Amino acid sequence: MTDGLSNRPKILRGALVEFGLSLPPLFVVFQFNPVQLTRNRTLSYSAPAGGAGTGNPLREFHKRYDSLTELRDAQLVTIQEEVIGLEIRLDASDGLEEGDTITGQFGISPQLSTLELMVHPKEESLIGQAVGALLGSPGGFSFNKRPNPPLTLFVFGRKRVLPVNITSLNITELLYSPDLNPVRATATLGLTVIEGTSMPYLYSKAMKETMSVLNLANAADVANVVIPG
Repeated sequence: MTDGLSNRPKILRGALVEFGLSLPPLFVVFQFNPVQLTRNRTLSYSAPAGGAGTGNPLREFHKRYDSLTELRDAQLVTIQEEVIGLEIRLDASDGLEEGDTITGQFGISPQLSTLELMVHPKEESLIGQAVGALLGSPGGFSFNKRPNPPLTLFVFGRKRVLPVNITSLNITELLYSPDLNPVRATATLGLTVIEGTSMPYLYSKAMKETMSVLNLANAADVANVVIPG
């Protein structure tokens, strides 16, 4: 059924996608994009060793400088990696209405199970071990012999493809089918961005810097700000 609008933009959907080849491959495309994202970065400042006095060491250290440029370069700064929080909603209503076989049988259990496997060590994969046994690979399928949970890409639009560690996962099941399969749930996730020299992160950082350059179009607004000379 169409609403008659031919120029309506296509809404991109976010996703969590496992980075690297493994069995089973893990990905969850968001059925509904999160209503909001929280993004937090913590910075802590301190005085160099031997550069602080008594009382509040950092405050006493700051008092020694009348040049902000020199102070900027002298104080020690610890920058934590960015932390992202989001809630995704899963609902089997559309699949049930469309007669989807898997949804009818299992509700949203496949999506919830995939989210849970994203925080489990890959070496615990029973499917991977079974495939490894069939291929004659001792100790399980070689792609799965990792003691850590999978590394995940958080994809949210064309400008954000971030490698992340999932630091928390809270699933709230809200509604069940007659055979107790969940058909409605929310999943709250905490993600820590892996900042380094990986291509996904560098791509996302380049896009952020590009957006900052575009902000120069608002440079005339500085004329409305009082800055002491």
